Amino acid sequence: MSCALCSAEEPTRFFDVPGGPEEAGVQICATCQAQIEGELQPTHWRCLSSSMWSTEPAVQVLCARLLARLADQDWARDLADQLWLDDETRAWADNESFGSGHADSNGVPLSAGDTVVLIKDLPVKGAGFTAKRGTAVRGISLVQDNPEHIEGRVDGQRIVILTKFVKKK
Repeated sequence: MSCALCSAEEPTRFFDVPGGPEEAGVQICATCQAQIEGELQPTHWRCLSSSMWSTEPAVQVLCARLLARLADQDWARDLADQLWLDDETRAWADNESFGSGHADSNGVPLSAGDTVVLIKDLPVKGAGFTAKRGTAVRGISLVQDNPEHIEGRVDGQRIVILTKFVKKK
């Protein structure tokens, strides 16, 4: 059986896709599983350009979540823009049970790829500028080991931002 994500012809194992119907999951290879549970290597995930068109909702959901985690890659943002999911599948993909614990200043859950707005002027240490209140930060990345930090680009500079200073757009 081949991997539902990268199509590798190697042994696969069942991978649960949380937040949806009971026992919903996909058959994936060990390489894909290791990266999903750890750090993603963007070059491996270019395969999502074909697997995201699967007719299986669990594969679609997993692709949407992976593309959101890869939102700092231009090609991944382009694919995410092309991905169409019906309302039920989109709700599953956005389900908080897969969430990271990251939330904005109002407690709204944040996901990789979201757009946030700064709610206060923030001096950027080491960059010599101030990120102004009202600035939109598109395609954020989540700092995996700290739910109070996100990363995003402001004035062309990649910076770490405290979640208490942003509002989800």
